Amino acid sequence: MAGRLLWATIALVLGLSAAAGAAPVPEEERVDIDLRRTTLVVRDMEKSLALYRDTLGLKVIYDNLITTPRDAGSVAAADRALRLVFLRANDDFVGVLGLLHYIKPTKTRPRTAEAFQPGTPVLLFNTRNLDEKFARVRALDGVEVLSEPSLTSYPSYDGAGAISVKVSVFYDPDGFVVELNELQEDLK
Repeated sequence: MAGRLLWATIALVLGLSAAAGAAPVPEEERVDIDLRRTTLVVRDMEKSLALYRDTLGLKVIYDNLITTPRDAGSVAAADRALRLVFLRANDDFVGVLGLLHYIKPTKTRPRTAEAFQPGTPVLLFNTRNLDEKFARVRALDGVEVLSEPSLTSYPSYDGAGAISVKVSVFYDPDGFVVELNELQEDLK
């Protein structure tokens, strides 16, 4: 349990630094690159959509079956087939989450990495209704809860106070680590 709390603390501190600068970057400070999307390779698209779309509330902006050859007409006639879905939170240009499901040939891989270890990605989402969303997350098939929502505080950016955050952590159905948090006050 103590190790799980440490994982949540590390991820929260990293996530808070990004939240502090959540406003668009002024034009004169912009760089010539954007991180457009993170794509997760999943085993079951419907289970993944049940979490990211139906439970967390991300919006689908792209959903396509891609076959090789392109004119195969069906999965049965294709040499290779995959389904690619893009979801967005509040921006459809940056921060998009992709879900990629190999249908033909199938690809499987059991979870082998532990949360918050080098090489293990962590998806961090902020929400305004953590308790409601987490109750729905907990009920999903294939989700493994690492830490229930709990209130914690961290030093503020100016060092003059504290930032209060409710933190929760879980594995999604494919073993990706998801941190779902709720800031208890405005960081601005």
